Amino acid sequence: MFLSPGHTRTVAAAPVDSTAIRTEGLRKVYPRADGDLVAVESLELTVRQGEFFGLLGTNGAGKSTTIGMLTTLVTPTAGSAWVAGQEVTADPVGVKSRIGVVSQNNTLDGALTVVDNLAFRGRYFGMPASAARRRATELLEQFGLADKATARAHQLSGGQARRVMIGRALMHLPEVLFLDEPTAGVDPQARDDLWQIIKALHKDGQTVVLTTHYLDEAEALCQRLAVIDHGRLLASDTPEAIKASSGARTVITVRYDADAAPAAEAAHRIPGGPHDVAVDGPTVRVRTTRPDGVLAHLLRAGSAAGLTVRDAVTTPPSLQTAFLTLTGRDYKP
Repeated sequence: MFLSPGHTRTVAAAPVDSTAIRTEGLRKVYPRADGDLVAVESLELTVRQGEFFGLLGTNGAGKSTTIGMLTTLVTPTAGSAWVAGQEVTADPVGVKSRIGVVSQNNTLDGALTVVDNLAFRGRYFGMPASAARRRATELLEQFGLADKATARAHQLSGGQARRVMIGRALMHLPEVLFLDEPTAGVDPQARDDLWQIIKALHKDGQTVVLTTHYLDEAEALCQRLAVIDHGRLLASDTPEAIKASSGARTVITVRYDADAAPAAEAAHRIPGGPHDVAVDGPTVRVRTTRPDGVLAHLLRAGSAAGLTVRDAVTTPPSLQTAFLTLTGRDYKP
């Protein structure tokens, strides 16, 4: 944990029903010669102040486009969005002054020192030079990077650079912090460090909006989630509620050495059903609320059909199975 023992933030406590972000019919279409690409379609979201909210979806689902519209970097094709009380197209300057953004890519100035990367951002938002330098130093101490203050940004590791970028985004005490895939491409230890930093910021009252394609990250960090697929909102609630409302079930998957149709036929007769049985070449997948005995039945059915099992996996109800239930396909980041 990188918060210093006596550290406090000045993020004001907000009423439970206050709103940090709201969208109505938000849409983004990219014209193309071979047909328009609908990146986001009719998105309806609400994020409360002080909430840790996640946008979960595979690569290309529309998460980054959504963040782009909410942070004024992408112009919506239709619909409206309000961030920290400002409409993103009517008052983009007002929105920018109230948000902090950490992008997927390293956007630090590699030729500047680490402390200057932060201090210059503070100056950009109107902070006096001495106040900006003091704030930058405090943030580097908070994030365990005081010893890197005079290093050039290009000398940092991937995880260190992400921590500096988060610190830079917090220089002007934003009302909403946007994190776009903050742990993508970092090593496991750096990922854990970033998780601890982000959790501590949220505990201090910071509203956080996170995009991620990591299911475990979404479950570990987010109070509520929006599951997005092909630009459309599939579900929005707490992780537990999404799993429950989607009818997420245990999934038993068995892969044989040849076409699984004979075993799939037998799977329809498994006791405790009806079960949802799907076959795809050598693979049989059974989704069920009564998993006891299903795997054993599939193994016997395969053996009786002269098939050899190559792989067998039982997946309990999870965001993975919720996504499968919502979309009809596996979650593949």
